[in-house]
Amino acid sequence: MLMIRAIVRPEKSDDVLAALMDAGFPAVTKIAVFGRGKQRGLKVGEIHYDELPKELLIVVIQDKDREFVIKTIMDSARTGEKGSYGDGKIFITPVTEVYTISSGVKET
Repeated sequence: MLMIRAIVRPEKSDDVLAALMDAGFPAVTKIAVFGRGKQRGLKVGEIHYDELPKELLIVVIQDKDREFVIKTIMDSARTGEKGSYGDGKIFITPVTEVYTISSGVKET
C-alpha cells in the first residue's frame, strides 16, 4: 500500500476530492495547512506573504492504483492547461501496516 499526500491550492481542493470520489477513491483526509514553496511566498505590492494557505489531502491506496491516482490528482489540481507556480506537490510513501481502531483488525 501507498500513502499519497497532495498539497493543493484551497480553491482546487473540492475539484480533487470530487475527482477522487468519481474515480472510486472516496476515503480522503483533508487538512488546512500553511506553507511556501520554491517561490518563497508571495509579494503583492509592498506586502510579502511568507506562508500561503493550502490543503493537504491524504489517501492510502493499493500499489496498483498509483499512476491512476497520481494522474487524477494532477489533472484536477492543476490550474490552466500548463499549470502554474503554487499548484502544489504530491508525496508518495510506502505504508507497511494499517489497523482499524474500532475492530483492531489489521488490514492487508
